[in-house]
Amino acid sequence: MSPDQTLAFETDCHIFDGCGFPAPGLHSFTFEPIATIGGFEFTKPVLLALLGTVVVMVFFWAAFGKAKIVPGKLQMIGEAGYDFVRRGVVYEALGKKEGDKYVPLMVSLFFFIWMMNLWSVIPLAQFPVTSIIAFPAGLAAIVYILWVSLTFKKHGFVGGWKNITGYDKSLGPVLPLVMVLETFSNLLIRPFTHAVRLFANMFAGHILLLIFTIASWYLLNGIGIAYASVSFVMVILLTMFELFIQALQAYVFVLLACTYIQGALAEHH
Repeated sequence: MSPDQTLAFETDCHIFDGCGFPAPGLHSFTFEPIATIGGFEFTKPVLLALLGTVVVMVFFWAAFGKAKIVPGKLQMIGEAGYDFVRRGVVYEALGKKEGDKYVPLMVSLFFFIWMMNLWSVIPLAQFPVTSIIAFPAGLAAIVYILWVSLTFKKHGFVGGWKNITGYDKSLGPVLPLVMVLETFSNLLIRPFTHAVRLFANMFAGHILLLIFTIASWYLLNGIGIAYASVSFVMVILLTMFELFIQALQAYVFVLLACTYIQGALAEHH
């Protein structure tokens, strides 16, 4: 549970009891360290991220560790997920020839992000790790470094800068302005929006779930019970919607990563 949910339930705070609504906020994303090892503090999000990594690794090991020609149910699920990312995302953006070498990375990113998002609706965990900006920022940084390195590796130092700045002498007088905008967009805006898109969706989704979950408990008193039932229905509906958003955001993150790589590998004209 989040700090807000714990506070509301432990204090048995209800409407008409004279206590205020324990509204969620930024404090809902702050956790006390569970353990400190070697000076490093392990908070709930960190432990969920580590556990999520283990879950993804164990799943694929169990699915493909002893792969069979006639796959079992787990192998079929693993193959379906792998093939979705490979054909539906990587091949669509990069093509089969260029895309094959990036499939392992994109599959790893997709399922890792999806698992980090899924913690939001898993009992006891109930917190999306990607709603902490450091995690999406770290993943976006991996893609950013890969994009920059591929750009210069493919085009050389001069060609790489032409690719990044959008240099095209046919633009004439507006070329300087275009180069400034492209450089700013590619080097600063691109990694920022790549991380914030994932973070903002998970942050907002978690806040909404918190509001209606806490409200369901808070209104559970007297005539407020009728409103509590409506709030509880909203929790169920939002949870279902959140399941869709969680998968969608993992897909969008990986799709954008492939698009950036495609731009790095494209011939500059």
